[in-house]
Amino acid sequence: MRRAVDFFPLGHSAFPYINTEKDPALSSLLWTWPWARLGPLGVGRAMGDLFMLRVAVGICYATFSTSAWSVNNFLITGPKAYMTYTTSVALGAQSGIEECKFQFAWERWNCPENALQLSTHNRLRSATRETSFIHAISSAGVMYTITKNCSMGDFENCGCDESKNGKTGGHGWIWGGCSDNVEFGERISKLFVDSLEKGKDARALMNLHNNRAGRLAVRATMKRTCKCHGISGSCSIQTCWLQLANFREMGNYLKAKYDQALKIEMDKRRLRAGNSAEGHWAPTEAFLPSAEAELIFLEESPDYCTRNSSLGIYGTEGRECLQNSHNTSRWEQCSCGSLCTECGLQVEEKRTEAISSCNCKFQWCCTVKCDQCRHVVSKYYCTHSPGSAWSQGKGSTR
Repeated sequence: MRRAVDFFPLGHSAFPYINTEKDPALSSLLWTWPWARLGPLGVGRAMGDLFMLRVAVGICYATFSTSAWSVNNFLITGPKAYMTYTTSVALGAQSGIEECKFQFAWERWNCPENALQLSTHNRLRSATRETSFIHAISSAGVMYTITKNCSMGDFENCGCDESKNGKTGGHGWIWGGCSDNVEFGERISKLFVDSLEKGKDARALMNLHNNRAGRLAVRATMKRTCKCHGISGSCSIQTCWLQLANFREMGNYLKAKYDQALKIEMDKRRLRAGNSAEGHWAPTEAFLPSAEAELIFLEESPDYCTRNSSLGIYGTEGRECLQNSHNTSRWEQCSCGSLCTECGLQVEEKRTEAISSCNCKFQWCCTVKCDQCRHVVSKYYCTHSPGSAWSQGKGSTR
């Protein structure tokens, strides 16, 4: 059995893998972030996930030795070179993980925090389809946030993408306006997120591939927005520009890619960790270019029904599911069957009394007055205990 190893073993420092005595400048830089002062336990709680922490801290540590680098031919030097984008990178990774939790809220694997603590040890990293989604959504989140901030003018060296302005885009419309600068966002995301992958084995190539698939998802979900021009609103010609889609749409897109993820069968020699000769292949040599936008994985997922501490799996016992829900997703409608029945558990109904506003009336002027009404709310949980119709085998998996 493999043992889950956290990227940050919580000890005496929030940054145990960084020698702050030898790197006082880096220490000062890291501790300027408010969440860093919360201590090792507070860091995890405040950031919401350690994968995002790994991104933010890894960026600084991995690049601090470089004196300067260039973006859009704009030379950035000193600490500013590392801190200009790190806030956006951290927020982008966090938004990706929050989207992961939303997309998998009613599935057996629900994007738990321990799954986000990706190990730095090649031998212990998983290569499942869940890992592929984490990499893709995090990379996409970073690109998305950087692009948004760029278009809003938050960075000195970046603004709208006007490279196509004035060119004919199609019949009756031309490019114009302020297109979101995804080129810039993609470049920064690749620079920061991909630099964290130090391995050369198949798992590292898989992670880099899925990082790129996440960035391609941002491009694939962009939308064309147009404005009409013409006499008396005739709309004889339109000016159009490209905008980022809502992040939820991008999350839905990647979730569909997860459901159709491709398993890559490779020679076992290629799966060995370490700096072997096989480890120096380029990603294009290992994976088909035609699958560049698809999520890929190397290992089958474990059984998420049953608790397995050695793998960091909590199991589904005690999880809430939904019954008789309307206007919900397929996964929500099937949640009691997927989380409970198919995992050998029963569905137990628990009723609680809730208070909510009701009989609200507008009063002149200008207030709204409501009564406080009590009502019974039913919630359903996966349990080993009998006592429900599901335990008698009368339930449905829908």
